[in-house]
Order: sequence, then structure tokens, then C-alpha cells
Amino acid sequence: MPTHEEEPLFAREFASLTTAQKARFQDGVRKMVNAITASQPFRPGLRVKGVQGHAGVFEMTWAPDGRATFQYGPEQIPGEKRIIWRRIGGHETLQNP
Repeated sequence: MPTHEEEPLFAREFASLTTAQKARFQDGVRKMVNAITASQPFRPGLRVKGVQGHAGVFEMTWAPDGRATFQYGPEQIPGEKRIIWRRIGGHETLQNP
């Protein structure tokens, strides 16, 4: 199971989401974690891909206008990926991921 942390901006943006948006994001995270844990490709619906122009930064689509950006950090537990959540919100988050 990957470990994670959140950047302060992510935490503030997450707090401003509606309850329904938070639930959709958490569902997307579960799907993402399941794929990472099983060493499988991400489900196409999550649209996990690199953010153009920002090496090492990725985006996950969790709703039609729901995006979360993240990067992989150093392992805290040997063999376990570490996800650092950077931003969350709509498509505008990709302007400064």
C-alpha cells in the first residue's frame, strides 16, 4: 500500500470541496491505490498521466472537471511508493500544478 502526504495547498483546496466531490476523489484514490498495489496499469477512467511541462508531476482525473496533481516521493517503507498530493480542484489546477 503506498504511503502519502499532502502539500499545504492541497489540504486547503481539499477542505473547500463539497462532500460529494470529496467522496468522488476518495473513490478515485482507492482505484489508483488498488492499481499500484496490484502492479497493474491505471484504469483508463482515472486518466493518470504526466502534466505537460512539469517533469515528475502527474494528474489524476476523478470527475469530469475534477483533477488532482501529485508526484512520487522517496519511499518511507522499502518497496512502497510514496505519493505527494500537490493540488486538487478543477481543470484550473493544471495551470500551476
